[in-house]
Amino acid sequence: MKVAANTLRAGNVIDYNGKLWVVVKNELMSPGKGAAVAQVEMREVKAGTKANVRFRTQETLERVTLSQDEYQYLFAEGDLLTFMHTTNYEQISISKELVGHPAVFLQESMIVEIESHEGTPLSVTLPATVILKIVEAEPVVKGQTATTSYKPAILENGEKVMVPPHVEAGTRIVVRTEDSTYVERAKD
Repeated sequence: MKVAANTLRAGNVIDYNGKLWVVVKNELMSPGKGAAVAQVEMREVKAGTKANVRFRTQETLERVTLSQDEYQYLFAEGDLLTFMHTTNYEQISISKELVGHPAVFLQESMIVEIESHEGTPLSVTLPATVILKIVEAEPVVKGQTATTSYKPAILENGEKVMVPPHVEAGTRIVVRTEDSTYVERAKD
């Protein structure tokens, strides 16, 4: 769908020079002389490169619509992750690189959202938090509980997180998938 450059918003995906770009920021600028321009900061979807482009405010660009579908995580095979569409049961394989660091939190049967353009997956979004068991944590040092210090712990998936001193090995905790941070003890 064609849209004017001055109507672009952060998060919009556009087709520019034959590539897909995500708009990061759009500023309208009025130079002292001449017509106003839209200064658009954008990031290429596949390569991740950034670009700053100036468009005339009424210049039209092709805005791309993406489809978001729910998929169920099935298994990993080398660097490929296999997912199944929750309604039509179609399976797709995606590289771990596309998922990024949150891939360590994938659990069998987990429901994720895959955003795609014309059948090509562009991003995978995991649930905001997961529940995992701590397999190794340093013991509590007497008197340390009064401070707000955290101690390292290793989760069942091998990921290291910082947890409060009162949390011990064997405890199930809630972890934020976006940045691998401790949220709270899991409520069983």
